[in-house]
Amino acid sequence: MTERAGTPARPDDLVDIDALLGAYDDRVPDLDDPAQRVVFGTSGHRGSSLDGAFTDTHIAAITQAIVEYRSEQGTRGPIFVGADTHALSAPAQRTALEVLAANGVTALVDAHNDWVPTPALSHAILRANRDAPTDAQRDGIVITPSHNPPRDGGFKYNPPHGGPADSDATSWIARRANELIAGGNRDVQRQVAVDAQPYDFREHYVADLGDILDLDAVRASGLRIGADPLGGAAVNYWALIAERYGLDLTVVNPTVDPRWGFMTLDWDGKIRMDPSSRHAMASVLAHRHDYDLLTGNDADADRHGIVTPDGGLMNPNHYLAVAIEYLYTHRPGWRADAAIGKTLVSSTMIDRVADGLGRRLWEVPVGFKWFVPDLLDGSVAFGGEESAGASFVRKDGTVWTTDKDGILLALLASEITAVTGQTPSQIYADLTDRYGDPAYERVDAPATAAQKTALGSLQGDAITAEELAGDPITATLSEAPGNGAAIGGLKVSTHRAWFAARPSGTEDVYKIYAESFGGPEHLAQVQREAKAIVDAALGGS
Repeated sequence: MTERAGTPARPDDLVDIDALLGAYDDRVPDLDDPAQRVVFGTSGHRGSSLDGAFTDTHIAAITQAIVEYRSEQGTRGPIFVGADTHALSAPAQRTALEVLAANGVTALVDAHNDWVPTPALSHAILRANRDAPTDAQRDGIVITPSHNPPRDGGFKYNPPHGGPADSDATSWIARRANELIAGGNRDVQRQVAVDAQPYDFREHYVADLGDILDLDAVRASGLRIGADPLGGAAVNYWALIAERYGLDLTVVNPTVDPRWGFMTLDWDGKIRMDPSSRHAMASVLAHRHDYDLLTGNDADADRHGIVTPDGGLMNPNHYLAVAIEYLYTHRPGWRADAAIGKTLVSSTMIDRVADGLGRRLWEVPVGFKWFVPDLLDGSVAFGGEESAGASFVRKDGTVWTTDKDGILLALLASEITAVTGQTPSQIYADLTDRYGDPAYERVDAPATAAQKTALGSLQGDAITAEELAGDPITATLSEAPGNGAAIGGLKVSTHRAWFAARPSGTEDVYKIYAESFGGPEHLAQVQREAKAIVDAALGGS
């Protein structure tokens, strides 16, 4: 934690945009450096041109690989292409469109030359494919590094199901892209002339919100709502939502600046558009008493932050529990057997809420991609991650998006307050009265590359400890109970606490998520013993 966390950015904190864009055009990646290869994480390929990790060469190769992959999969329709407000997003979109055009793939871009939030692109894919024949299915490219710092770029592929591509697809695309780069991109087709077609992402997305939310109740309540897009792609969406539905909604800060000079610094001194961080949201929190409800989104609006006058910035886990409690008691059109989806590092409070609702819990590994098939068919009506990402189905139980939707979850907070007369913070307090008050935290521990590899392949039976923080261990998991997929780490549970350990994909650390219903001191004990248990399992790795 830096002492400057939560303080305004200074000029020397800001990225040099000219240098960033120059490196994008001019730098050629060195594939002998693993950090400069194409690597798809849970949310696409990310990196900075300044590090040789996100350049014109990368994006041309990735786009060519996507063209070849979609052809192999039989995807013949046009492809939606949208970008957020990061400085590298615009040139990356230009590169992608040139490659798509040369390959004869029709691209659909925003009709207003506007930025495109991730959920709006997912919504567009699903809307287009609803009645389309198999040979005319559409897919999409989202150009965003999400909440990452201004120096970064990101590139993500969403297949015709509308959600993030699965590991089979991303592995194929990354492998092919690196082959193309190794060959000097000689097999990449490209042309300067681009004939992209317009698509009104904003209009279609905003017009459909009435099918998933009770915005009439919000309007009738007279709630004073503040929405801060944090300089991201949702800025013009919020303005249209206010106008279309007659809401007393103010776009708190409509500024778009690729340096994000108006932001406050995150915990580590970096500019990061994370709406779940009290440090990054410090300037938003200064307005908490000016509105009945205040929300924030990250740069591509797939994450949400909820601020109430009585509770401040809500912990994402707390809000997920509130959203689930409310939705499953206020959506009579949902399937009676629709499950509640959560990632295995999300709060056990969700488990207790699910049990109280009499609903099946579906627990999956980290990554929103795991929710896609079940959101599509309505067997899971809500899917949420501890990192402030979630989506749910429409009032009639049909799919809305298969990617995270921060705009939707932010607006839901207003519906909850309008319908119940309570803020989400107040409802969470009621939940703790019923189910207990858990303490939750994520910390990092150092690990070598070998140790991270070992941790990612650990099996539950590698844990020899029988107790955790004074309680008998009841489960040691290396696979998610919901779908049996590998965790890429492990989770250890007792009757009142748990921890999960996963290797970081970008740093020499592993992440320890932990929660205890025994209070903060017991949580600290769980964290200490978790590190010892993991270190013992890793042994001499």
